[in-house]
Amino acid sequence: MTSSEIAQRIVEAILARKLLPGTRLGEQALSILFDCSRTLVREAPMQLTERGFVQVSSRRGWYVVQPSASEAREAFEARRVIETGLIRLAPTMEKNTINRLKQHIDQEKAALKEQDIGRRSYLLGDFHVCLAECLGNQLLADTLRDFTARTTLIAMLYQSTHDAEKSCRDHIDIVKALEAGDKALAEQLMSEHIGQVLSDLNLQPSPSDPLAELRQALTPLDHRTYAASSSASRKTISSSTYLGALL
Repeated sequence: MTSSEIAQRIVEAILARKLLPGTRLGEQALSILFDCSRTLVREAPMQLTERGFVQVSSRRGWYVVQPSASEAREAFEARRVIETGLIRLAPTMEKNTINRLKQHIDQEKAALKEQDIGRRSYLLGDFHVCLAECLGNQLLADTLRDFTARTTLIAMLYQSTHDAEKSCRDHIDIVKALEAGDKALAEQLMSEHIGQVLSDLNLQPSPSDPLAELRQALTPLDHRTYAASSSASRKTISSSTYLGALL
């Protein structure tokens, strides 16, 4: 196995939502899993760092990135520009190309029906890569694969509420518009689709105090209130079953 193949496996795992943002990619663990040297393994995260998927820390080592809210918006806007532009400039699609997209959608439907979350997530993202390939631009298809994987990380990190079935229906409508030769409608549908996925993210700014949640959890209890509450609750429990009565 080459370092590029290892890198591709990691990207596919992200697309399938099997690798979460912040996951540590330990060299020793990867070398065992892929049965190769740590030197070879080290090259894969280096490649992924250049592609924006992995960061390195002197204390944590290699780990999957955790994009900021502003980076999330930029990633989706980049996808919108690329994908709508591809559709606008594309030649009329041939029947065999449309059939390839329809076959991809059939795979999406099967994954949705089988509740295969990993395969479903991968296919819904890969539709956009497949569309770029069908529109005849392999360079942008490769670029979109990275952007799609990055927006998958963003969806996991910012708790997307977007409905997978809605994404599949959007894909169906886009392909129908392309099949009818209505590129303007297909472009509009793609823009709305990407915009809806973005709007379904929870991109609210995090608290300015990084210790806010822990601080609240460790706030001293009002023992008088707590004691009164505990006393009231004990009255509803039989002394034969309440362990506190025996201690």
